Amino acid sequence: MTKKVALVTGATGGIGFEVAKRLGQDGFTVVLNGIEDDKGAERVKELSDLGIEAEYYGFDVTSDEAVDKNVKAIGDKYGKIDALINNAGGLGGRSPMEEMTTEFYRFVMALNLDSAFFVSRAAIPYLKKSDSGSIVNYTSNAGWNAGGPGAGIYGVSKGAVHTLTRALAKELAPAGIRVNAVSPGTIDTPFHAQIKATKPEVFASWKDNIMLGRLGQPEEVASVVSFLVSKDASFITAETVQIGGGQALGI
Repeated sequence: MTKKVALVTGATGGIGFEVAKRLGQDGFTVVLNGIEDDKGAERVKELSDLGIEAEYYGFDVTSDEAVDKNVKAIGDKYGKIDALINNAGGLGGRSPMEEMTTEFYRFVMALNLDSAFFVSRAAIPYLKKSDSGSIVNYTSNAGWNAGGPGAGIYGVSKGAVHTLTRALAKELAPAGIRVNAVSPGTIDTPFHAQIKATKPEVFASWKDNIMLGRLGQPEEVASVVSFLVSKDASFITAETVQIGGGQALGI
């Protein structure tokens, strides 16, 4: 039986790496994407030391040409892609709309929306060759509440990813490809290292608006992604799973 293949974008650190590790432990061959080649090599070695089949492809997911070239190389090498995890993305910075440059606007939209679209588009022909093709996108509470101060355009981009998820689910259902999204809350990753080091009281206060009273761990996101791409979720598509300890409701 041919091993399943998972492509995880933005997988050299934080949540992305934990997702890649979990899928590897689930039996997938994992292909890590990133833009830091040295870190990519380190991560592949870490996974290999755990007995996980893994390799790294360095390319910028906001470039349609780079995406098309590399996803084709991955798909052609393995003959299929079983799971695509569009993990790459980020806040990109903060700016009020009135002062926002067009360059900043396009950067944030490219980082979050374009990347998910470009990689999905390139992967679809290979997902169709799987008997259980699945895509998992990443949205955010900001997609519903429009983000915090200066993060409005981030909220717009993540709201668009939510709609992209549902649109892809509709379009790909006849091919048996499921498309879902996860919406992580505040997860304790190196993403927050600076504020954790410089303003520990602010970092500690974040748990106060989370119903379960703590921050999430990357492994807790990875376990949900693992479920969504598994046969246990075979009748789930077009859904977004909140992974925030009740943060979306506020307290």
